[in-house]
Amino acid sequence: MKKKAAKKPAAKKTVRKAAPKKKPEATVTIDEALLARITASLEDDKAEDIVVIPMAGRSALTDAVVIASGRSSRHVASTAEHLARRLKEAGYGTRPVNGAQQGDWVLVDAGDIIVHIFRPEVREYYNLEGMWSVDEPRRGRN
Repeated sequence: MKKKAAKKPAAKKTVRKAAPKKKPEATVTIDEALLARITASLEDDKAEDIVVIPMAGRSALTDAVVIASGRSSRHVASTAEHLARRLKEAGYGTRPVNGAQQGDWVLVDAGDIIVHIFRPEVREYYNLEGMWSVDEPRRGRN
């Protein structure tokens, strides 16, 4: 019969907890060249009330939203088609255009920037500026 070896007491381990890492501030920079091309295209096509809303810290979907109005359904659709064509010619690739058939609200996905072009009545009804221009809610106690 073999003798059981006496168990050695377990060595105490010192466990150090690392200090919690601070998350770096979200520093999202808008592609200024892309934004300039978008606004220039909208201005060339006589879009009205062009608004740029930075989305840093609000949405992971886009860096900025550009909202503009056209005078009619035809004007809205052609402005969006021209924008998509100009972006492709500038090397940004084919950009999806949604809603051009109806011409009430057309969305152009320019990658880091999403462009909404509305007829004035439809823009007023959906009020995207009001939705996205609201300050981000504060977190924690002040």
